[in-house]
Amino acid sequence: MAELGRRKFLGAVGAAGIGTIVTARAAGAETAGRGGGVVFVGSYTSSPPAGHGLDVASRSGAALRLERTVPSVPDASWFALSANRSVLYATNELVPDGAVTALSLRAPANPRVLNTQPSKGSAPTHLSVHPSGRYLLTANYGSGSVVVHPIRQDGSLAEVSDLAQHTGAERDAHAHQVVTDPSGRWVLAVDLGADSVYVYRLDLGTGKLTKHEQVVLPSGAGPRHLAFHPGGRVAYVLGELRAEVTVAAWDAARGKLTLGEVVPTVDANAPVPSYPGEIAVSPDGGFVYASNRGEDTIATFAVRDSGRAISRVGNVATGGVWPRHFTLDPSGRWIYVSNQRSGTVNWLPRDPKTGLPGRSQGSLAVPSVATVLFR
Repeated sequence: MAELGRRKFLGAVGAAGIGTIVTARAAGAETAGRGGGVVFVGSYTSSPPAGHGLDVASRSGAALRLERTVPSVPDASWFALSANRSVLYATNELVPDGAVTALSLRAPANPRVLNTQPSKGSAPTHLSVHPSGRYLLTANYGSGSVVVHPIRQDGSLAEVSDLAQHTGAERDAHAHQVVTDPSGRWVLAVDLGADSVYVYRLDLGTGKLTKHEQVVLPSGAGPRHLAFHPGGRVAYVLGELRAEVTVAAWDAARGKLTLGEVVPTVDANAPVPSYPGEIAVSPDGGFVYASNRGEDTIATFAVRDSGRAISRVGNVATGGVWPRHFTLDPSGRWIYVSNQRSGTVNWLPRDPKTGLPGRSQGSLAVPSVATVLFR
């Protein structure tokens, strides 16, 4: 498929040397907020230069340091934690036919593989744990499907209990994300190829999905990910093919997503295409962030009207190239960006009052890096 071919190409572009670290400036380290703890870093092992798969890193101040690579977790492009944070789940995106892996965190700094299960589709790019703790939900980008794996008592994965296949009207379907809404009642899947957000019911007894609604965005929008406002009544849908955020009202009682205003993530004269990568909301709900891979920036949006309106207040360089993913640290004072092409995780201080990130204060080299998760 054309989109899958583009993904493999992008994953193959340059990165930095293994394990090199540039420590944060002293002032940055002093204001890092909550430090320490375990950090998981995922990278592509099948894309040159080959990444490590799953790395465990430690944190001192704001700076990350690689501690060890966990074997047998190839192409780890996304992570999710179990409800009690005792099990880590990872996509194995580029392995033949696609797979997902469960790892015990009984010793958090030394994850142990429990088992790996086929994802029943190609290029699984995203996964999440249902709030019930009973099911793992995975989006297969290559084959455009969403699958459900029951979670056993020890956290390992049983065989797939259901598969929902998407169909694109103008392009092949490419499911890119699957999450549960804040109420826990609905499962939402974002499909880039179908220009749609699917809303499902999940039967907790059988592990079966039932389609409730398909919300179709304008042709060519290419929705990639969505993030909910903490109030639970608004979702922000990030377009990858069109660099924009669509603000959507969310009615949890009816499982109804209503599309609203559309706000660009870049200026009109920005590099084309911009290929936005990730979207997130600050813990206080005051700001929305989106990464732009074309211009290598994080866009910041100020939130108004209880989340129902946003305005872009600035774009800041990520300190690297091709920001596939970013995450806020537990304190909300630092943003960690996975710059895939430069092979660096960069950390940027975040002003909680203005919402704006500052310049990169340091970086950790991880070839073909894809994602970072704080435990």
